[in-house]
Amino acid sequence: MRSALLKNELSVEIRNSLWTAICDTILNQLNNEIEYDYYGNRKPYSALANFYRRIWIDFFKLPIDNLAVIHGTIRTDGPYNQVRTWFFSAKWNEVYDFVEFCVDTLGEYLAPIFNEFLKREFSAYRFVGGSIVEINSKEEIIEIEKALYGSDKFKPVKTHLATALSLISSKTNPDYRNSIKESISAVESLSKILIGDENTTLGEALKKIEQKHSIPGSLKSAFSSLYGYTSDKGGIRHGLLNGDIEVV
Repeated sequence: MRSALLKNELSVEIRNSLWTAICDTILNQLNNEIEYDYYGNRKPYSALANFYRRIWIDFFKLPIDNLAVIHGTIRTDGPYNQVRTWFFSAKWNEVYDFVEFCVDTLGEYLAPIFNEFLKREFSAYRFVGGSIVEINSKEEIIEIEKALYGSDKFKPVKTHLATALSLISSKTNPDYRNSIKESISAVESLSKILIGDENTTLGEALKKIEQKHSIPGSLKSAFSSLYGYTSDKGGIRHGLLNGDIEVV
């Protein structure tokens, strides 16, 4: 058994598994025949050709005239080989970026499929809310997704959490500093919603919540301390100065 989840690297098994998922769920499934819309109008590209176009235009950022599209359909041998060659020589973070691009382009229904392979091969990364992030437990994934997809009543909270997730999801340069700021802002927003006062502070909100609900002392102290740190001189809510401690 492997003793630790794979972080900042990509094993042969993970790379092979992710490519298998891409082939089975995307490249071998998308239709390469021209379809017609509800009104009988001919669509300009097949589903498969349109996907390759998105790869060329949005991911590789290559000139579109070197993509072999003929009458709206694609000659799959050349583009397929080019994408495959790139995939098996790309850096570990570029592979994850490509998998993330596939989900963003075609839909989050693909994320659980990729997650199964990532889990099986002991990757330290999973899809959460449409982004690949470093995460180690199933419970963390469930709780984050519950918060992201909750009621519209908590839209400000979801906005902060989604932003925090986006900031920390970079595989090579995660922005921990601003992710922490957005995370504690999510706690502050939730507290304001619970007591129905948009103008209060987190500390005052926690006191009012505690009148009706029991908050473990250590948790309350952690929230207050973290919020205080982000607000202090040199904290996350302020610009960095010489001598300030960088969050890493």
